[in-house]
Amino acid sequence: MTMNFDVIIIGGGLAGLTCGIALQKQGKRCVIINNGQAAIDFSSGSLDLLSQLPNGDRIDNFEQNYTALLEQAPQHPYCLVGKEKVLEKVQVFEQLAQQLNLSLVGSQSEGNHFRVTPLGGLRPTWLSPNSVPTVTGNTPFPYKNIAVLGIEGYHDFQPQLLADNLVQQAQFAHCNVNTGYLNIPELDHLRQNSREFRSVNIAQLLEHKLAFSDLISEIREAAKGAEAVFLPACFGLETQEFFTVLKQATKLELFELPTLPPSLLGMRQHKQLTAYFKSLGGFMMNGDKVISADVENQQVTQVYTQLHQEVPIKTKHVVLATGSFFSKGLVAEFEKIYEPIFNLDMCEIGSFKANDRMTWTQSRFSAPQPYHSTGVVIDGRCRVQKSGQFFENLYAVGNIVGGFNGIELGCGSGVAIVTALVAAEQIGGE
Repeated sequence: MTMNFDVIIIGGGLAGLTCGIALQKQGKRCVIINNGQAAIDFSSGSLDLLSQLPNGDRIDNFEQNYTALLEQAPQHPYCLVGKEKVLEKVQVFEQLAQQLNLSLVGSQSEGNHFRVTPLGGLRPTWLSPNSVPTVTGNTPFPYKNIAVLGIEGYHDFQPQLLADNLVQQAQFAHCNVNTGYLNIPELDHLRQNSREFRSVNIAQLLEHKLAFSDLISEIREAAKGAEAVFLPACFGLETQEFFTVLKQATKLELFELPTLPPSLLGMRQHKQLTAYFKSLGGFMMNGDKVISADVENQQVTQVYTQLHQEVPIKTKHVVLATGSFFSKGLVAEFEKIYEPIFNLDMCEIGSFKANDRMTWTQSRFSAPQPYHSTGVVIDGRCRVQKSGQFFENLYAVGNIVGGFNGIELGCGSGVAIVTALVAAEQIGGE
């Protein structure tokens, strides 16, 4: 007995789902094998394309700075696939986001905008949920009186810290920022257990168990006449619809900010992408993991999972979208860093060596760490390499790919999306 698919995608995060959606649209029969939560569930909801060059220069426009990126980071996935291909795939995803009603603002052609962070800073990014406060360039924020409201007893969002830092930003220097808290007695039983007093639990209660009129009254009273209100993202678990209705009912300019993980903004996107993949006929194997594979002549013929060790899954193509260290797509042991399923070649930049622990880090804690830039080696078609040879039908997409530091450069989401769509194009053009 065997299972057969055109494409096996290992990993169900942003990269895996984007690739799966594109392949299902092409008529391929895909399965996503997904083990546990993906990094997207912990993300801010904003998607970065490229915010900074390796030399530290902050940039506003990817297209205008591509040449500098190519000179400074020739192993970056964007440089491997090429400028035109990156721009093409970015546009494809922007159209997909509109089709799925992901409620994102921004575009590559307009350049980066700034989103307000939960600590009151400004971070450049490519796309953001339209419910998040954003500004463009040095343009002042359009509202002068702002109320930053937390939830009483909820420590993952600190209104006073946000307010103090926010007015230090030039775009908010003209604003009067006051703080307050929503007093919601129905949350008392959650407060008794700090593990349960998280954004997900709060959102479930606020949406399904609290009288809507009471919530409206509490927000309006706490806002004290402010034009704009900043809230933690605890309103609307499945989609943004509940938050939108809340905004209309309060007749206030409500904005939401991501909290400490898990993040509702990222989880909503994950749910919407997953639902669309399934609606196209894609198959999900959740709670399972690939443990080995059969390879013949640089081609993967079938894989075995933890729950189906006796039943191989045959395929024409495999896409590795397992992420980095967080999701165990990469593993760091005391003496080596490696990719655990296929033992693929690792990208080594500068003095970094995957088998030399002393080269993995810098002594300065806040400096970009060399191990953040490692991952598997790919070519311009996103095929992976082992022992110096590229596979014919094994691709890698997203944060498992080496050659870039997504934290330092602000490009993790963009790399996930671009490589996913490039791999899907290669497979579809077979």
